[in-house]
Amino acid sequence: MPIMNNQRTRTDRHSNPSSDRLHHFESRQDTLLQTIREFVEIESPSDNKPAADRMGAFLAEKFAGIGGRPQLHRVEDFGDNLQIDFPCAESTKPVLLLGHFDTVYPLGTLPTMPCRVDDGRLRGPGVLDMKAGIALMLFAIEALQAWHGQLPRPVTVFLVSDEEVGSSSSRKITEGLARKSAAVLVLEPAAGLRGAVKTARKGVGGYTLTVKGVAAHAGLDPGKGHSAILELARQIAVISKWNDLKSGVSVNPGVIRGGTRTNVIAAEAVVEIDVRIKSAKQAVGLDRKFRALKAFDKHCKLHIEGGINRLPMERNAGVAALYKKAQTIAKQIQWKLEEAAVGGGSDGNFTAGIGIPTLDGLGAVGEGAHAIHEHIVISELPRRALLLAGLIEAA
Repeated sequence: MPIMNNQRTRTDRHSNPSSDRLHHFESRQDTLLQTIREFVEIESPSDNKPAADRMGAFLAEKFAGIGGRPQLHRVEDFGDNLQIDFPCAESTKPVLLLGHFDTVYPLGTLPTMPCRVDDGRLRGPGVLDMKAGIALMLFAIEALQAWHGQLPRPVTVFLVSDEEVGSSSSRKITEGLARKSAAVLVLEPAAGLRGAVKTARKGVGGYTLTVKGVAAHAGLDPGKGHSAILELARQIAVISKWNDLKSGVSVNPGVIRGGTRTNVIAAEAVVEIDVRIKSAKQAVGLDRKFRALKAFDKHCKLHIEGGINRLPMERNAGVAALYKKAQTIAKQIQWKLEEAAVGGGSDGNFTAGIGIPTLDGLGAVGEGAHAIHEHIVISELPRRALLLAGLIEAA
């Protein structure tokens, strides 16, 4: 597969300060690559606190090594969330660099999915989503310190341990830090091989519908039973009609459980449903539909749990202004930086949702997030670092 490079062209580094900066990152590409490998080779699944805490401690040490002040936010069920503050003499609001160090891969994935370089790509569990993005934070901050003697403005780095499972332990901290910040830069992966930044994300939610029926022997007393499975099937047929892809609403019954034996009319059945919305207004209407579901069989009872976890990241004025600044930085090295709206959610949904200017997808370029072929394009790393450093200055 050819690597799209957005028509990157060579420039005269002696006449273009931005090109000199790009050369700085190009000269450190191997070191950056080695750092990413170190991060990937410390496995940190969301559901394994000891493993996640090892990753958090390692990152705390790395950022402390360039002058950061790490602070752990203790968590009982997940890894401790990591905040690193970089103060400076300027009294301006900080820029918040936001990311996560948890991955979807279970402990012990590395032997079957090793971190390796292959055909200009670095492969491994969590390399794209999003350990490369964390390394970009580290190197962008380090470069700004070298160029200015100190950071040109305060920077806060917040790395959460539970993003892949809903951010329940970190959301309040994320929103609190965002409210104190001038802007939020999210180091989630770029959109596709074209490396677009993300200026809009769908809202994400989940609902669980549980049906309670009446059990009976399927052979001896079939007329006395009221099947929870049959009722659930009817409800799923109703729910599936709520899909409206043109308006950005998708409803996916993804997991079904029910019954005990084939000769027993099921007393209980459950469906777990993924929901995506394009605008905040759609959340209320969709929730109302879920709460209004009625049983077809009056002997069955329905119970609904859940809701929208992340409201959409909508392309508002604050997002658009950050994207415009990013475009300006990219143009200085003849890079046509594109934007994209995507279906997946991130913690950037939280910060944009409370009105803080947010730009997402500033991390690595690659493919295969959450999949066995997950990888990043190595040659794209220098200009991603350049873009981040420029946005920290300009945001």
